Amino acid sequence: MIRKVSGYSIIIFIMGFCLSANAQKGYELGGWLGTSFYYGDLNNRLSIHKPGLAGGLNARRNFNSRVSAMASLSYGKIGGDDADSPNTFEQNRNLSFSSSIFDLSATIEFNFFNYIHGSSSEYYTPYFFGGISLLRYNPTADLNGETFNLRDFGTEGQLQGEEYGSINASLLIGGGWKWDISETWSLNVFASYHNAFTDYLDDVSSTYPDFTTLLSRHGQIAVDLSDRSLIEGIGVSGRQRGNSKNNDAYFFVGIALMKYFGSLECPKISNGR
Repeated sequence: MIRKVSGYSIIIFIMGFCLSANAQKGYELGGWLGTSFYYGDLNNRLSIHKPGLAGGLNARRNFNSRVSAMASLSYGKIGGDDADSPNTFEQNRNLSFSSSIFDLSATIEFNFFNYIHGSSSEYYTPYFFGGISLLRYNPTADLNGETFNLRDFGTEGQLQGEEYGSINASLLIGGGWKWDISETWSLNVFASYHNAFTDYLDDVSSTYPDFTTLLSRHGQIAVDLSDRSLIEGIGVSGRQRGNSKNNDAYFFVGIALMKYFGSLECPKISNGR
């Protein structure tokens, strides 16, 4: 999937530089509200489980009526729970997590139609975008009425000082619809898919650790967080706990209100003959 996302991003980037300037330039500022959800080891069927509140701030630079670049600072809440799975093994595995996602992204956008603020006819367009983002995450889980930062307990046998980081990156693609509600204000409905460079958004990736070693390093709480299975025989040292072949991903879906700062470039008058 990463190769596909990267390919789409490159295509968008090339389009941005190859298309000639046309009709309109300027800046837009605004914010968005919506929802976020995750796809990974605790939601491997792309179901929308545990959607969380999401929102952010946007700054867009319009190069012309077709191409723009945007920077966004976004927040979203994601989570996953084996209890929501239809698979019996996963239900008995009984793992769960929640995490806040802070996302700083840079994208290139391509409008399928000419999009000109203030125009009576070219005031809407579907659009497509791709880019990269920097993200901060921290998976947590509840145990006996308390909330614990899973990263701190090496639940898959990570050595102290060698735990997965709390900052990573993702490649993203998405699309949506833009339309003006006045000469300077517009609404943007969008959805974006962020393929992370980590498989630990949910703290689940590989195999169950050696529990004797985990107990000596982090104590009984670490053992209890690592193995929350409901039946014997699942939480066995060396047995698969997650799928390390695929990284985790998260989605943002929302609606943005944007204000345009710029002026409409008057079209050149052709010489009549």
